[in-house]
Amino acid sequence: MSDERPDTAPDQPDRPIREGALDQGLAQRYDVLATSESDEANDQVLKQGDAFAVFDRHGDIRPERLSEHGIYHRGTRHLSGLLLTLAGTRPLMLGSTAKRDNSRLAVDLTNTDLDVGGGRIAHSTVHLARTKVLLDGTCHERLTLRSFGEAPLDLALELHFEADFVDVFEVRGMVRTERGRVLAPGISERGALLRYQGRDGVVRRTRISFSRRPEELTASRARFRVRLEPGRAAALDVAISCEQGTTRRRNVPSIEDAVVRARRHHAAVRRGGARLSSSNALFNDWLERSGSDVAMLTARTEQGLYPHAGVPWFSVPFGRDGLIVALQCLWVAPQVARGVLGYLAAQQADAYDPASDAQPGKILHEVRDGEMAVTGEVPFRRYYGSHDATPLFILLAAEYLRQTDDAATLGDLWPHLERALDWMRTDGDRDGDGFLEYHRESDDGLAQQGWKDSWDSIFHADGRLATGPIALVELQGYAYAAQLGAAGIAERLGHDDRATDLRSAAASLRDAFDAAFWDEEMGTYVIALDGKKRPCRVRSSNAGYALYTGIARPERAAPLAATLLADASFSGWGVRTVAAGESRYNPMAYHNGSIWPHDNAIVARGLARYGFVDEAVRILEGIFESSQHFDLARLPELFCGFTRRDGEGPTRYPVACSPQAWAAGAVFMLLEAALGMEIDAAAHEVRLRHSRLPAFVDRLSLRNLRVGEGRLDMDLERQRHGVGIRVTDRSGDVDVVAVK
Repeated sequence: MSDERPDTAPDQPDRPIREGALDQGLAQRYDVLATSESDEANDQVLKQGDAFAVFDRHGDIRPERLSEHGIYHRGTRHLSGLLLTLAGTRPLMLGSTAKRDNSRLAVDLTNTDLDVGGGRIAHSTVHLARTKVLLDGTCHERLTLRSFGEAPLDLALELHFEADFVDVFEVRGMVRTERGRVLAPGISERGALLRYQGRDGVVRRTRISFSRRPEELTASRARFRVRLEPGRAAALDVAISCEQGTTRRRNVPSIEDAVVRARRHHAAVRRGGARLSSSNALFNDWLERSGSDVAMLTARTEQGLYPHAGVPWFSVPFGRDGLIVALQCLWVAPQVARGVLGYLAAQQADAYDPASDAQPGKILHEVRDGEMAVTGEVPFRRYYGSHDATPLFILLAAEYLRQTDDAATLGDLWPHLERALDWMRTDGDRDGDGFLEYHRESDDGLAQQGWKDSWDSIFHADGRLATGPIALVELQGYAYAAQLGAAGIAERLGHDDRATDLRSAAASLRDAFDAAFWDEEMGTYVIALDGKKRPCRVRSSNAGYALYTGIARPERAAPLAATLLADASFSGWGVRTVAAGESRYNPMAYHNGSIWPHDNAIVARGLARYGFVDEAVRILEGIFESSQHFDLARLPELFCGFTRRDGEGPTRYPVACSPQAWAAGAVFMLLEAALGMEIDAAAHEVRLRHSRLPAFVDRLSLRNLRVGEGRLDMDLERQRHGVGIRVTDRSGDVDVVAVK
């Protein structure tokens, strides 16, 4: 990176801004390809630290190049095939599930009808249990076979395995012109070592170890002879370790120890947070699975906890995703916000680097250390191409202070917040008009730099793509909330003059925003202004962010709420990203008509902020009911935006991440919206404004709700015109204030 500021001013880009549509091929190069029918609805996932694994329901890994199945570590697929056979056939499926805390997978299989040694073994004679756990880059598996037959059985059990060592971007569909080289495998008495040297010079190894010596062992197959006495069991343990560079995992723990440590890791992420339960068992399942998914996706950094975005495509730190998850979970797990703020402050850009879209003070978009990122084949090794992460960073800091009163942490963050504010005023506002607008600095970067970052997500009413620099509606809302939030932080830290200036800037932005973005005819805010300040007159969920951030004037709230909940926008399951009838509307598109749970949560929270709690509850009910149609009540990253039909569930999106952190965190923000909850640690208050409970919940219990240094327990009961509240325990000076 250069340490010097370019000669060009912020409003004079250092290269021409091209008119016309984006090059579609270039713009789509980072899309996830859907090349064949996917069965991801039945996949099973493990995630811990920098590793994750995706299996089918049998616990196998299908060896297909563009299948997301595999064991991955730091951006590389270390195992691309794992197939188990019993007497030469694939066992029959009995059941497969992730444990409630996501610490391990349990798969139950049985034999098919078999002809072995001239004799016949009837199906369902042998039970085969697979237990899998992921810890510190090693996937542990225990295979337990038990016979329910009347005579001893001799069976051949085989594991077929392979490692393609492809980068996650290759799995997503990118084609490389050159790869590294496969090194000769190693075979020992009880294991195999598969190796690959990447173009980055790093040797990546997959070490497969067995608890007993196989009868036959090659670089792709292990064969065991298993003798089963009637009513007796036999077990085999397998450890698949991912190693890179100088890392060696020779002394891996036993699977028993791995299970204990994995459970401790997941529990530690949630320790000290609020606990929720309701009168509805299905809602409780959704709450528990969502909390477990956030915990599973959360890794530890030097600065604390950080939720990775999602499996399989985004299992790394993302700035925007981490910030939104922290906001969603702030009232139930404030420790996540502290870790997110600390990590992003440490990663804040300090120089100009057009190749990575970095500018001083800007907050990270994503960081990767896979082979293609290290070699520069993709620009995401440390990439700053998101325009909303920087104001979101300030917004989260302000919300964290409001709910925790942790002034010491904010004092440490203040220099980083000032640098972020300076970026908003300079490079973030390219033409100095007071609006944040983006334009990528490199053709290799992302063309769209809001959360809807598909190449075709920002367009005019006639379908023409908007040309940059682009000022998104939610960017202005984030900027407004960041300025007001920073003013509150400044006051808390004794910087009164700075607070006054920030409030003045926020007021000016609000006036300018209303004049430029409100569209009276549509009854909503336009999605964006293009590079010539022409409004993109498209009805979208983005407009709801003006409610969430508070930049919307009060008189705009009612027509905006009506537009967001109209049939064109609300499918019955949730609010669409783009309303039906718009020129590029497609309910199967990634950002142009689909439904995203996190998007709905933000919209619902904004509606509740302006008093439209019933509308927020309607969204909560739709998203909850959709969750019941997904395995484990695990909401995916997104699903299709088709209108709800009686007797049918929502339509799946073919390559959605699942689990996805901000989809998992959505339930907590949706519930916060329904309760109209505001936590003010400085005032020692929990405020509940126009609280409602959805029709499917009669009672809700909150335990260990933290308010600064205090905490409280309370029970809520749905009533005809609101919610009854009873505080059952408290510590410290904390009050509950209900506003009917």
